[in-house]
Amino acid sequence: MSRAAISHKRSNGSPAAKNSKSAATAKRNNGAQAECGQLAASLPRSNKTPGLFTMFAQKTAQLAGRPVTFLLAVITIIVWAATGPMFGFSDTWQLVINTGTTIVTFLMVFLIQRGQNIESRAIQLKLNEIIAAMYGASNRLIDVESLSERDIETLHRHYRALVDMARKDAELTASHSVEEAYGRHRAKLKGQK
Repeated sequence: MSRAAISHKRSNGSPAAKNSKSAATAKRNNGAQAECGQLAASLPRSNKTPGLFTMFAQKTAQLAGRPVTFLLAVITIIVWAATGPMFGFSDTWQLVINTGTTIVTFLMVFLIQRGQNIESRAIQLKLNEIIAAMYGASNRLIDVESLSERDIETLHRHYRALVDMARKDAELTASHSVEEAYGRHRAKLKGQK
């Protein structure tokens, strides 16, 4: 390996080079990314598995969404309906299916909601990270779900106006060209150096 290559390799891997990259990134994002990095570094690293209830809720939601589960439910209804003449279509016979479906539905609401809450929070965090990391993206949109309904409607009208402006362009590629994508890619590469 040549001296220039070794020198280049050392300069890119040195703490000073890393700090200058971090400083440039932090400056670009008004210091927000540096604060997020410090926050992430301060969080305890945990290899713990999810709690028992969380694992149960996730597994149940996965199983409930499978075709075989639906088929099992249909078979249960068919068996119940077929036994109707045996029990004379009595009130007890009807009560069995009503009680069973009510209990299953009641419990599934909580299990599925638990899974939805976790997935929704994870998606929000991922979107927040994308917004925070993108140069030029408005950090005001981070945690937008916490805004009032009126504020969200105001933002929606703003973005609808942008959509209307984009629709006036004759071509789909008029506002986002290959050249624009190439320019953004080169800007990102320059920002990493």
